[in-house]
Amino acid sequence: MNSRELVKAALRFQPTPRVPQQLWTLSWAQIHYPTELEAIRRDFPPDFQGARYDPPQLDWVRGERERRGLYVDEWHCVFENIQDGVVGEVKQPLIKSYESDLGKVRPPVELIGKGFEHTNESIADADKFVLVGWANLFERMQFLRGTENLFMDLAELPAGFFALRDMVHEFNLRMMEDWLRTDVDGLTFADDWGTQRSLLISPRQWRELFKPCYKEYCDAIHKAGKFVFMHSDGYIFDIYEDLIEIGVDAVNSQLFCMDIEEIGRRFKGRITFWGEIDRQYLLSFAPTEEVRAAVHRVARALYDGRGGVIAQCEFSAGNKPQNVRAVFETWHEIAAQHH
Repeated sequence: MNSRELVKAALRFQPTPRVPQQLWTLSWAQIHYPTELEAIRRDFPPDFQGARYDPPQLDWVRGERERRGLYVDEWHCVFENIQDGVVGEVKQPLIKSYESDLGKVRPPVELIGKGFEHTNESIADADKFVLVGWANLFERMQFLRGTENLFMDLAELPAGFFALRDMVHEFNLRMMEDWLRTDVDGLTFADDWGTQRSLLISPRQWRELFKPCYKEYCDAIHKAGKFVFMHSDGYIFDIYEDLIEIGVDAVNSQLFCMDIEEIGRRFKGRITFWGEIDRQYLLSFAPTEEVRAAVHRVARALYDGRGGVIAQCEFSAGNKPQNVRAVFETWHEIAAQHH
């Protein structure tokens, strides 16, 4: 069973000889622990890969996304970054007023239909699961409007809010159509919907305003015969059922913000849990044995040897390399106990 087959079996809740694995990194890890990072990648090679994408160079894009200083992205959003290795923040959103500014915002349509000339060629002989990330909705709205302004919009629901949402959503759909014509195995969308203890907005409002957009993404991806992956930080327990309903195949969420055992009782075998282990305390400050115990806790709640789990872990700012390594070592030990 190669890596692609392994991941697909896990997504279909079929027995696998081991748990599929994937390491995410911020460039911070490469800057601070290059030797340790290289060793982890060597000892626990990923079962996932990306695909070649060569978008046109846009004249207004400036700087680097994870470098200190200013970065101007493809939507003209300006990010200010005070530390190498992480992503900065938008301090001056483009839309201060819908009446005066919304009409000035232009989606980067120059990217549509471009950059895919060598995509299929780059994955023709791949034996790994080819997963590409392509969209966010709520976060892009925050970048354009500003987080505080956008939450005021959610209370008042002006017409401009819906115009902005639909603008971003329609652009995402067009970009998705390009990816769906390629031979990739799965597509990812990402929006952080949780605080430490609750959703950022009420579940009712999430269902009314955003769920229909995500369902459109899921329907199109499944129609093309591909798998749906979604990432969301924070407490999202209240919308797991909705994600299952609209067809999300694998969810990457911060399990340790929620009741992991209740997640297992409610949702095990219904959606694949694509990581993760707590980055805020465990990977940064805990003794290695506590990290191992946390992986065992996740496994007891969510894994029984019949798929449904991907051992994803993120090596981000402040995390200890020995703790990241312990995550993958422990998952290998757990899988061996099931076979």
